[in-house]
Amino acid sequence: MFLSSKDIRNTYLNFFNSKEHTIISSASLIPQNDSTLLFTNSGMSPLVPYLLGEKHPGGSRLTNCQKSFRTEDIEDVGDNRHTTFFEMLGNWSLGDYFKNDQLNWWYELLIDKFKLDSKKLYQSVYVGDDSIEKDNDSIRIISNVFSKYGIIADEGPETTGKGDLGPGFEIDFNKYRIFAYRDKNWWQRGDAIGELGGPDSETFYDTGKKHNPKFGRHCHVNCDCGRFLEIGNSVFMQYQKTKKGWVPLANKNVDFGGGLERITMILQNKDNIFETDLFINVLKKIESLSGKKYRDNMSPFEIIADHLKAATFIMGDDKGITPSNVDQGYVVRRLIRRALRYGMQIGIAKESWTYDIAETIISDYSEIYPELDRNKNFILNSLNDEENKFIKTLEKGLIEVEKIYNNIINKGAEFTITGEQAFNIYQTYGFPIEMIHEEIKKRNGKIINEEDFQKFFKKHQDTSRTAAAGKFKGGLADHSIKTTALHTAAHLLLAALRKLLGDQVTQKGSNINAERLRYDFSYPSKLTPSELEQIENLVNDAIKKNLSISQEELTVNEAKKRNAIGVFDSKYGEKVKVYKIAKDSDVFSYEICGGPHLDYTGKMGKFKITKEESSSAGVRRIKAILIK
Repeated sequence: MFLSSKDIRNTYLNFFNSKEHTIISSASLIPQNDSTLLFTNSGMSPLVPYLLGEKHPGGSRLTNCQKSFRTEDIEDVGDNRHTTFFEMLGNWSLGDYFKNDQLNWWYELLIDKFKLDSKKLYQSVYVGDDSIEKDNDSIRIISNVFSKYGIIADEGPETTGKGDLGPGFEIDFNKYRIFAYRDKNWWQRGDAIGELGGPDSETFYDTGKKHNPKFGRHCHVNCDCGRFLEIGNSVFMQYQKTKKGWVPLANKNVDFGGGLERITMILQNKDNIFETDLFINVLKKIESLSGKKYRDNMSPFEIIADHLKAATFIMGDDKGITPSNVDQGYVVRRLIRRALRYGMQIGIAKESWTYDIAETIISDYSEIYPELDRNKNFILNSLNDEENKFIKTLEKGLIEVEKIYNNIINKGAEFTITGEQAFNIYQTYGFPIEMIHEEIKKRNGKIINEEDFQKFFKKHQDTSRTAAAGKFKGGLADHSIKTTALHTAAHLLLAALRKLLGDQVTQKGSNINAERLRYDFSYPSKLTPSELEQIENLVNDAIKKNLSISQEELTVNEAKKRNAIGVFDSKYGEKVKVYKIAKDSDVFSYEICGGPHLDYTGKMGKFKITKEESSSAGVRRIKAILIK
């Protein structure tokens, strides 16, 4: 029986709903209240306050399908199983059930609901270290789970060294089904104080592919050869990092994540995720535009399909991200231009062809994610603008190549470009190295010292990654008094902007840490010094009045009826938290939000705007601090 991706998504959510989980909406791809992330990269990240003990409106059992994006996978796209944008099926226990229920329910879903062959499933667990013991509880539970399906699940050899290498000898996969690793089965997002962590237990599906020795002499479940595919990870989030090391949380939590794309690939009996119904319509559209077949051009097709899907979802978010040279906008620009480059490579000649791809994606997903249809014109216009800008950069790059060519030929020398010159053209004009090769070949020239290009390119990549890591470093959940005060100040700022500039002003993004507030909002023009002064005064007046901050849980419909402001990306009937900043009946701010907040504005100090600038087309940015 064929299961569509829609069937799979709904089956997962309905299964956990039957286990008393509240189905919650996917959070925005643009993180709120988390200065450590450019994009939401899992279902867990929006739930950090609740994993730390805050009460969630949906209760202690939650499930959803979360839009996710990971920048680190950009270079891996094109290998038939990596994507930058993906949907993460998730379920959470906030101090409710733990390992036994989680592992039993997960296998019940896989085997009884999805009808997967239990003989093709394998599990990994945490091997333990000097401070955290081996996860013998999970081994016992998993062994009992398999026994329900008539399978003896013995534990195989441990891997205490590098997990990619495995134990280092041949494994009898008919005999062993459970494997303990160290680095592969401890989950934490970073090393900062405040990070959450814990042992995890990953589920692998045996695709039956033959082991490729280039990934190591012997295969194991974490081998990169592609035989074993990870389809789900149950994180037992029970620790928090302190200066003294990992200490137990008050609540033992479960954080499960399973990639919809990979699960769909297995259930639809495909050998790669791009031939599932999550991508097939886009691939057909690329075939139509290029006149070429996917199977003959797999890597460029996959890059185009993934990158334009990711860009469409990011720009389709209600926060209104546009291509630019900074932060999230830089990533969107990189995705679109990389897709355009590969479009040229496979011969797509139609102008504004990214329109066609985006329209296909919107058509495929708008029923599930209505914000795509809501923001369709914004997406298409942004794609068109970026395509025109890219064409202009290519023209400038061609002029630079021609300039170097003429300079050398006029001297009577052979036409050559050094690796450093090629990199400078790439970096300055965004001119792809493949196209530089083509232009040089047309002129019967060559690149000398191409290894220099790769050296400069790698340095550029490393610098970009380091800058991003530094820019968004910090604890996973910074709920310090300073950060909480600045978060509360963001509510006052939006209210002040709307009072002065009009109700058309909406939030387009924020980034808050203990040092400063950065706030993006919709507005077409630069604010004058007088307007900035008035905004400061409005916020500081609200602080001086020592307004109280209260919170209530309402359904989305109730919040709308009461004129709460915020992005209504939650499902009808779902409960949200609404914060009111007021004194008696005088309401200054009434906004949907997830926290954290002070209880009175008088604790904040003086609000000071340090900068006002453009963030992107039609979006302004204010940076501000609080002074004691």
